[in-house]
Amino acid sequence: MVRVKRGVTKVKRRKNVLAQTKGYRFDRSTKERVAKEAIHHAGAHAFRHRRSKKREYRNLWTLRINAAVRPLGFSYSKFINALKKANITLDRKSLSALAKDYPETFARVVQQLTR
Repeated sequence: MVRVKRGVTKVKRRKNVLAQTKGYRFDRSTKERVAKEAIHHAGAHAFRHRRSKKREYRNLWTLRINAAVRPLGFSYSKFINALKKANITLDRKSLSALAKDYPETFARVVQQLTR
């Protein structure tokens, strides 16, 4: 059987692992074994936080909408219920953007519901 030398492959793999941990502190950026573990943990956290980011943004939109409709005589839940009954199909993200950036337009949307 032919002898296989792993020098080039091993160095390439190690270089790749350490490149992924650039900016990490202490042994995580210099030692291959610790760096591999750091990459694994970072990937797990990244996966989990991609999911939780969606949840956090929806909470933010809800909060902004609620803050905007309170002075106009609605609560968040009554506002969303009124939207559904009036067949206004704006999503929470766009409602939040309206409330934050264009309050007079948002007030007009709310006035549509009071008629």
